[in-house]
Amino acid sequence: MNTHLLTNARIVTPTENFIGSVEIENGIINSVIKDKYYAEGIDLKQQWLIPGCIDIHTDYLEKEMYPRASAAFPLPFALHFMDARAAACGITTVFSAVSFSDNEEKNRNLTEAMELSRQIDKVRHSLLMRHFLHARIDPNSHGILDYLEPMKQLESLYLVVYNDHIPGERQFTIQQQIDLRSKAFGISPEEALAKLEKQIEKTKNINNRQQIYEAFKDKYILGSHDDTTVEHVEEGKFYGSTLSEMPTTLTAARKAKELGLWVCLGAPNYYRGGSHCGNLSCIEAIEEDLADILCSDYHFPTVLASVVRMIENGISPSKAVNMVSLNAARLLNFDAETGSIEAGKKADIVVFDSKHSFAAVSYVFVDGVCKYHADYTHGVSPLKAEHKTEWDVLNTGL
Repeated sequence: MNTHLLTNARIVTPTENFIGSVEIENGIINSVIKDKYYAEGIDLKQQWLIPGCIDIHTDYLEKEMYPRASAAFPLPFALHFMDARAAACGITTVFSAVSFSDNEEKNRNLTEAMELSRQIDKVRHSLLMRHFLHARIDPNSHGILDYLEPMKQLESLYLVVYNDHIPGERQFTIQQQIDLRSKAFGISPEEALAKLEKQIEKTKNINNRQQIYEAFKDKYILGSHDDTTVEHVEEGKFYGSTLSEMPTTLTAARKAKELGLWVCLGAPNYYRGGSHCGNLSCIEAIEEDLADILCSDYHFPTVLASVVRMIENGISPSKAVNMVSLNAARLLNFDAETGSIEAGKKADIVVFDSKHSFAAVSYVFVDGVCKYHADYTHGVSPLKAEHKTEWDVLNTGL
């Protein structure tokens, strides 16, 4: 089930795109053949064939667990359907962002974050896609220090990001936070300001980045979240960051590139034409060549949809695809094994058609095994019977 011949596809490699075929043998890309059709292969009818998307930051698990603030669902339930959604969106490697912070307003606390992470560890190998943890660590809390060593025991933890929670410092201004809290909790602006001032007083003199850095510097990829100023980027770099994740200003993004950091922005930002909260526009950043990686942030479908839209906007297919695959693989040091359509790499492959400015995914392979298949032509599946997936059998009766 992990040996296939995919033919008549529009293949995107790191530097070019062409019609051709891909041979998969024992889960590995054996060869990439330009301008050759094989009658015995799976005819992809010139759909796009790209490497599986690598999503380094998604909050989707939290949304699946808490679709409403007062409506909670168990992790196995939530993770199963998040995994299926990732497959349908062509995301073969998922980094679920777990917030290691104490934030009562957002149903977050350190104990639950640790338990959630341990549960993910237990079930991750039974899922369709590859799953890892992205730890968003609050450095402005002394409580986090008790969790650093236990976190290092997590098999799935690979990416650790400093996620500052001092009000008014990063993503939202004080006035924006007053407005948000007043609306969310039905309190007056004065009451909201008083709560914010109390939080600022409690956290402004706490900075545990050094301890976090010492705990994770040898094995993990480090990053900084919501950099807004030059000083934020420089601080992240000083404490080992190689990633500036979702910088909120052009100033911060420019400084990150100057210092040699990878810059990740949200795919929803690009697809929608701007940030939902008024921060840095992904389109502007790409125009200045300041963005390297797109992540789903809070919406899986926009990862591939942004690739489609970038191509429509004149960006080369290779550059667009690299932003959701190879560049992330390079950040994570995964690129020797995955992240591009090249002989010798793992056959993590996505096939899709672009219509109405989004992607309709028809095949997803992980390690050469077809994990997802959908036939939007309503014809007979070109997969041979012995190659059909569990998804085919359970959902289409094929």
